[in-house]
Amino acid sequence: MTVRISLKSDKLDEESRRFAMTRLPKPAFLNSVPKCGTHLIRNIVRMFVAPEQQFKRDFIQYGNIHLHLAAFNPKDPRLSWGHLFFGDLSAVALRDVNHIVLVRDPYDWVLARTRFFLSDQFNGNLNNIKNGAVSIEDVMNIMIFGAMDKAPPLKDIFNFNGVAWLGTRAYVMRYEEIVKHLKVLDSAEAEAFFRDLIVDKVGVTEWPADWKERVLMGSDRAHSGTAREHLSYHVEVPDELPETQKRLVDYHAPGLRKILGYA
Repeated sequence: MTVRISLKSDKLDEESRRFAMTRLPKPAFLNSVPKCGTHLIRNIVRMFVAPEQQFKRDFIQYGNIHLHLAAFNPKDPRLSWGHLFFGDLSAVALRDVNHIVLVRDPYDWVLARTRFFLSDQFNGNLNNIKNGAVSIEDVMNIMIFGAMDKAPPLKDIFNFNGVAWLGTRAYVMRYEEIVKHLKVLDSAEAEAFFRDLIVDKVGVTEWPADWKERVLMGSDRAHSGTAREHLSYHVEVPDELPETQKRLVDYHAPGLRKILGYA
């Protein structure tokens, strides 16, 4: 499968240099189910870790993990990110790493994946469904059930990238929790949430007084190439998954939303 993704680069490295950084003492890996807010959590955390300690050589996945084991070296701690599904190689590589796995409500995930596959920024062997070639309902069903030899189904993506990490040393968190606390950033609850993420889960040793400014900068959608407003697509995608597609998600992956805490 050949895929090309065209996203604009951000300037967060330059922006982050206004902040004082403490050295990350242990490797940290930001893992996620694809289309679950990868850029959001990555950009927020980047505001607390110096660019020199960020591993940017590649987006780490199971197929290229053997090329990037240096990202997980405890003697040279780095912040890295990717979509790394559960398996023996992943478990061994991440044994000394602070590991966060981001998931999302499968209902909303179908819509996010639909927008991305229909966008001009995504080019792959499913381009034949773009520009109204099929109905939006057809596209959403492809996002749920997959396309033979072209795109995996929802169940497989969530099982290997998210569910299989439950009960391990990985910390599995929900995208919606980040969004909820961003909306009330002046609250004590928001500070407690982001402090737990940055200090306890990522491993940054000091909680800076300017944490709010850093979170605001990192979460600015202008810096996310995959934010909805930065994707160009020519078919209207609904804001909420239709009831039939919700039932199809539940049929296709029974118990998935419950085990992830959405039902």
